[in-house]
Amino acid sequence: MNALIKSATIVDSKSDFHNETVDILIEKGRISKIAKNIPNSQNFKEIKLDNLHVSQGWFDSSVSFGEPGYEERETISNGLKTAAYSGFTAVALNSNSNPVIDSYADITFVKSKAQNNGVSLYPIGALTHLSNGEDLAELYDMSSAGAVAFYDYQKPISNPNLMKIALQYASNFDGLVFSFPQESKISGLGVANEHINSTKLGLKGNPALAEELQVARDLFLLEYTEGKLHIPTISTAKSVELIRAAKAKKLNVTCSVAIHNLVFTDDVLQEFDTNYKVLPPLRTTSDCEALIEGLKDGTIDMVTTDHNPIDIEGKKIEFDYAKYGTIGLESAFGALQTLFTTKKTISLLTQGKSRFGIAESSINEGEVANLSLFNPDSSYTFETEHISSKSKNSAFLGMTLKGKTYGIVANNKIILR
Repeated sequence: MNALIKSATIVDSKSDFHNETVDILIEKGRISKIAKNIPNSQNFKEIKLDNLHVSQGWFDSSVSFGEPGYEERETISNGLKTAAYSGFTAVALNSNSNPVIDSYADITFVKSKAQNNGVSLYPIGALTHLSNGEDLAELYDMSSAGAVAFYDYQKPISNPNLMKIALQYASNFDGLVFSFPQESKISGLGVANEHINSTKLGLKGNPALAEELQVARDLFLLEYTEGKLHIPTISTAKSVELIRAAKAKKLNVTCSVAIHNLVFTDDVLQEFDTNYKVLPPLRTTSDCEALIEGLKDGTIDMVTTDHNPIDIEGKKIEFDYAKYGTIGLESAFGALQTLFTTKKTISLLTQGKSRFGIAESSINEGEVANLSLFNPDSSYTFETEHISSKSKNSAFLGMTLKGKTYGIVANNKIILR
């Protein structure tokens, strides 16, 4: 793939051209030249877009696509196209398909479906067989096939001894273990944050305590085993405190936060819109503020869209019975920019790769072209027409977002909207 990107402002602190507006010449998928003006003497494909900015390729540590088994929600092919249009060059795929991704063959299958794509897909294998929380899955075999971590998506491991054994076993091959932060006996049948709004609305409450107990338990287990732990999608102020203290003790722990848990509070539940039914649930303003502060001081290592397509039958029903989840790839950049500067937003979207063993690159001559293309200054109201996913269950519909994405240049391919 050969291309000439014209008049692009580079947003990459590792680049020799950070904050400069330049031309970028790409030959055979590699950046061959960066300069103020590069003539297109070889008649390469030109990329010239309004207020074009480029950064290192963005990474999402938690996406769900459905295939195999739930193709009516999303396919791997369309999911990766959606990721590309949304500016992501790499995604980690959850194991919550049917069948669950819990074997060498399953990892091989999903990787084969993503071959020759502009977006790199990194599969996360199930932690337990069939994600049933009873017996460990084939962790080493899946790691050999290319699994980057192990996670029973949104299913807490209730047996602490099983989590202990998982951390000990995976440490033999530097495996990364996820633990969903929820104590299921405390959360019970709760569908919304246990607080004033859940009481007013008559919704069963899922208390912050359920998350914090599980986080505290897992950090004790991590300290005992000296393993490698990732806690996905934390949502409470106390969870931030617990992880901050664990990092001060030099425990090998990272965590993420879903973008919707930064942007929305449980105040949005007044109309019982099931697009806001997510897990963990939307919390309070003080929780949002603590999560944002955790990102600023580095306690929280990465953001995720926690992109989870759900078909209309799973959402257009009573709140109590609706499935959890919102899509988030298409709205990620614009939503983050309502909270952070462009520089910080790009930093958040490019963090986390090293935790999953994914190579990082910079925008410099001689480097492989792995680029996200965007306009940071365009504001618009997010509507269904902006959604590329097969499912349309977005919590961000109707919200004013700042900044739009153009696409990516990665894996020797150009994918633009």
